[in-house]
Amino acid sequence: MAINSVDTLTTKNKILIVDDHPFIIEGYKNAITRYNPDEFEFFITKAKDCQSAYQIITNPDIPAFDIAFLDISMPPFEEKNIYSGEDLAKLLSEYMPNCKIILLTMYTELLKIKTIINTINPSGLVIKNDLTFDELLFAFDKVIKDEKYYSQSVLKMLSQSEEDAIEIDQFDKQILFHLSKGTKLNTIPQYIPISLGAIEQRKLKLKELLKIEDGSDIDLIREAKNKGLLF
Repeated sequence: MAINSVDTLTTKNKILIVDDHPFIIEGYKNAITRYNPDEFEFFITKAKDCQSAYQIITNPDIPAFDIAFLDISMPPFEEKNIYSGEDLAKLLSEYMPNCKIILLTMYTELLKIKTIINTINPSGLVIKNDLTFDELLFAFDKVIKDEKYYSQSVLKMLSQSEEDAIEIDQFDKQILFHLSKGTKLNTIPQYIPISLGAIEQRKLKLKELLKIEDGSDIDLIREAKNKGLLF
């Protein structure tokens, strides 16, 4: 009986790409499908924002992905407290723990980069300004071979000697997000399951962390964005 040589020789990989720019998704797709086509076969699923990605990741009928490309800055899915690619990475780790995650970002703030590495520990971390077709293939090659890949800008930042990364939790992120949208402080408990007093204390602590104790909420939001803690 004849044997299908393609099925025998190729390794099948399921890939998730999440980005809110369709042309970027197509660029990733074109690069991936050209990676060793005689050895690998790729099945690519695309999502355009946090909501569509959430629905894909949590769908029990969708098989686990092998590798996921996640843009960090994307339209949030507030209903499920998914505000960025970082939150999607945590969701993936919960639902598909063997999926290798490659995060892509425009942020070049050292504190933010360290926080991503400490909290997500992705298989790949790429500054988009470093990204070329060849660089994407090189990163993909490293990750598919179970190696870590950090782009040149990430490595350069990590070699700098600066203070440790500021780390904030999910509640802090949500407080910053709602303040940035103009939500009144006394109404934020409608969206976050903690008391108004706890929210006020967390806001004061955030100002201390960002060294703007006497600053306004506008100053807090501006500095959080500068540090890459708010998208």
